[in-house]
Amino acid sequence: MAQLIVALDVPSADAAERLIDQLYELDVIFKIGMESLYGYPERIFSYCEARDVRYFVDAKVHDIPRTVSAAIKALVRPGAHIINVHALGGHEMMRAAVDAAQERADDLGLRVPHIFAVTILTSHAAADLRELGLEGGPGENVTRLAALARDAGCAGVVCSAHEARDLKGFFGDDFLTLTPGIRPSGSDHGDQKRVMTPAMAVEAGSDYLVVGRPITEAPDPAAAARAVLDEMHAHARH
Repeated sequence: MAQLIVALDVPSADAAERLIDQLYELDVIFKIGMESLYGYPERIFSYCEARDVRYFVDAKVHDIPRTVSAAIKALVRPGAHIINVHALGGHEMMRAAVDAAQERADDLGLRVPHIFAVTILTSHAAADLRELGLEGGPGENVTRLAALARDAGCAGVVCSAHEARDLKGFFGDDFLTLTPGIRPSGSDHGDQKRVMTPAMAVEAGSDYLVVGRPITEAPDPAAAARAVLDEMHAHARH
């Protein structure tokens, strides 16, 4: 069954901790992104671990293999469920990340986090890819990068829900998809260009759905999260 990831993209540790307090009893995973990683990393990790919640480290690591290996080892912690890297770093870099996660988790006696590879950001449309010199549309580039990630041993990829169905068809249900750009019906798309509702994303085959502002900026974040979970689970029952 698909799982909800709530993005803790907020400017202060206090705000992040309040959201965890409001949501930790729900069946959600928390996304620790760059705002948290650069702003208050130790505090957010420690708080998640104190609350015994799972989290997705949205670090988007992209560097030479040796540096990526060291970074991944530093990010493997008790609550880390998923850590991501950029597929554009290539096969050797992604393989280094997968191996480092396994080695560090074994050393610490922890469950091994999933390594996911970011394909094409959901803020990028076809025109943005042409500007970057990438031939073909988002779907074509996502499929090519997903194949590279799978061959490197990654558990899955970060992609738009628009690509999830095709990826499941190409690589099978065991190759997981994590999809940002999920917006409940009627909510603002913000800076996302390739978006879907939670029900559409589950139907398309998304395994992890990332929702940020529609939950974190809601007057009642817990109620907003429950509404998204209800939509996801109602679809799954049909």
